[in-house]
Amino acid sequence: MWSVRLFVLAFALGGCAGHALKVEPMPPQRTFALPSKALQEERRINVYTPPGYDAAKGVRYPVLYMPDGGEQEDFPHVATAVDTAIRAGEMRPVILVGIENTERRRDMTGPTQVESDKEIAPRVGGSAAFRAFLRDELMPHVRREYRVTDETAIIGESAAGLFIMETFFLQPEMFGTFIALSPSIWWNNDEWVRRAEERLKAMPDLKATLYLASAGDDVPEQAARLAEVLRANAPTGLRWKYEPRPDLLHANIYRSLEAKVLREAFAPASTKAVP
Repeated sequence: MWSVRLFVLAFALGGCAGHALKVEPMPPQRTFALPSKALQEERRINVYTPPGYDAAKGVRYPVLYMPDGGEQEDFPHVATAVDTAIRAGEMRPVILVGIENTERRRDMTGPTQVESDKEIAPRVGGSAAFRAFLRDELMPHVRREYRVTDETAIIGESAAGLFIMETFFLQPEMFGTFIALSPSIWWNNDEWVRRAEERLKAMPDLKATLYLASAGDDVPEQAARLAEVLRANAPTGLRWKYEPRPDLLHANIYRSLEAKVLREAFAPASTKAVP
């Protein structure tokens, strides 16, 4: 219980682990503002395109979406990890789309009946609207403006990981691959751990990939319980992996695992390096 209390405090005060106070070095990216009816505000979007994108006019690419995708959030280190792996020939070229936060704790959380959950921010429980923004506004815009395939993935940590797990259980058709690093699945009294069996049984034809990891100081108990439910109830079309990492902390699990996980998610057909 004490570790959960510490984790709640970290969630409430620290936001997403790994955020930088200053913009880190990163590969070139394009930035645009997208007005959102779902969110009733404008959202800033950062897009990394792989080496050779502009010259390869006929080539289309998978898309990796990421919440916490601002220049002073997690976008720089994820873009750097992606670019480094692509150039080394260790990962297929992808387009990375980062969504910068405005009210992070509003957007990443679903409704809750737990009073202490409601105290972390003036507004919580807005995940449905944020999901509508992704599904109905951002993703169609990316399909119109960039050369993309139908292959999509989403990556996030902490509260963003909670949003990813909620999306996996509620609208699994939105993405082909879900990567949740130390997701805050303690939210609303472990809601998505408790509801996992019911939701998995409701989608027998699911075809997707799920990667779940937990650090030693956050949700290992909840994540282990969720893995047990997956082990017993995962549809045959779901490829999933749970990686407990007691050697890592909530504060460093994103940067520690991102390169390995993304190399696995977008494994190249060959090891030939990108020029």
